[in-house]
Order: sequence, then C-alpha cells, then structure tokens
Amino acid sequence: MARYLDAKCKLCRREGDKLFLKGERCFSDRCAMEKRPYPPGQHGRSRRRKVSEYGTQLREKQKLRRIYGVLEKPFRNYFAEAARRKGVTGTNLLQLLECRLDNVVYRLGFAPSRDMARQLVNHRHFEVNDRIVDIASFQVKPGDKVTLRGKSRKNPLILESLKNATARGRVGYVTIEDGKFDGSLTTVPERELIPINVQEQLIVELYSK
Repeated sequence: MARYLDAKCKLCRREGDKLFLKGERCFSDRCAMEKRPYPPGQHGRSRRRKVSEYGTQLREKQKLRRIYGVLEKPFRNYFAEAARRKGVTGTNLLQLLECRLDNVVYRLGFAPSRDMARQLVNHRHFEVNDRIVDIASFQVKPGDKVTLRGKSRKNPLILESLKNATARGRVGYVTIEDGKFDGSLTTVPERELIPINVQEQLIVELYSK
C-alpha cells in the first residue's frame, strides 16, 4: 500500500491551514504552522503568481484528501459514490469520509491523529459490533458499537489520547462515556456539524469538468 513518508508538517504548510496530522503537536507552539506559516521550499516566502480557478479547486481537493489520509484513486471512488447518492454531493462526500472506521476511532478519542487511528485499526485493536475489523476504510453505520479490545486497554498511547480527548474536543455525532472503552456513531453528521475547513463545492466543480 502506498504511503506518504515525507514530513507531515509540509502538507499543512503547503495547504496554508492546520490539517491536524500530528496529534497533540498540532495543538502546541511546536506546530510548524505557528513557526513557518508559508509554503515549503526555497521560494515559499516569495510572492507567488495568482492562483487560477483550477488551482484553487485542486488545492481544496488535496487538502481534503490529506486531512483524511486517502489516496487519489480511493478518493475518486468516494466522490463517485457521493454523486450516486441522493442529496448534496459535497455533503455526501464528507459524510462518507467521516464514517470511515479510522476517522470514527479518531473522533472517539482513541487516537490523537487519523494516521495513528488507521494504524491501530490495521493492527486489530478494535471490534465493530463484537467483530474484529482491521480495515480502516470500513463504513461505520449509525448505532454501530466500536470497542477497544481487552488487551489494548492498557496501551499507554491510547490511554493518553483518551485523557486528552476532552481538551481536543469531541464532535456531537459520536458518543463515548468517560472511563469506557466503547463508543458509537450516533448519526450520519450534517455538514454544519463536521469541523472541517474545506469548500467541498469546489471539489464537486473540479470533478464535474
């Protein structure tokens, strides 16, 4: 499976926005966006030419892909599925991405970043409705119970993440009780509840050309 192996902070700087790819570091003064809020590279500080309409649309698509850690081909598949469904295509796309198992694990607070959540899922740390699921892209449905397996409940990284989850803030469409190791997706989130700073309509326009 293809992986991005370069510095994650470069992605945030390239998009000009915090993508929260490095967990707790993104909430501290060590965040690269706090120190160097300009694109990477030797010409990052210099004035750049005006971005075209296509360039603006492309940047929004790249930002969304990088936030959720999805490669280009799977992302296109998500868009195709979103376009097939009833409703607003952009909202459907965000809902599909939010219902990925790795994202739900992240939203519940078991991991400080989606990247770590994906690794935990791949290493079989979680069950969905009492069945082990090790596919990060698994679509969680409202009411599904996501449980941290018994042997993983002493993992210091997970315990530390749960401890800091309240400070990071949880979204209203997942629920987990304090001190518990299982939670659930309560509903498919409406657009206004998804805390993602992207203009999804630009992505729809990009793929509609």
